[in-house]
Amino acid sequence: MVFIMGVNFHEKKLVKKALETFYGLGPQLSARIMAKYTIHPHARLGTIPPKTITSLTTELSTMTIENDARRIVQDNIKRLRDMGNYRGRRHAMGLPVRGQRTRTQIETAKKLNTLERGGTHSKI
Repeated sequence: MVFIMGVNFHEKKLVKKALETFYGLGPQLSARIMAKYTIHPHARLGTIPPKTITSLTTELSTMTIENDARRIVQDNIKRLRDMGNYRGRRHAMGLPVRGQRTRTQIETAKKLNTLERGGTHSKI
């Protein structure tokens, strides 16, 4: 098992996929990190030397990922709601924010525009 940023990964897992499991790291950013440390795109975690893994961990610790990135997104939504603009009101009502159709097919938006408060789901 390989330990990166408090998460255990199996040695057979691809480095790219392991990096993408962190919230806030997508395919492009993980590819840039791998290029910075000269890691092959199809390399597995078991083939990476421990020195490179520690440097990956230090690189990830300086970035805004996981809870920090989630907090930033929630703060942005809260700011929109407090301003009272159109996007903030749509978030508060649990409706699609980016101009999607609302006559039908709004189930996904209703699911995504909810916030956990005190163990129960409520509208943002």
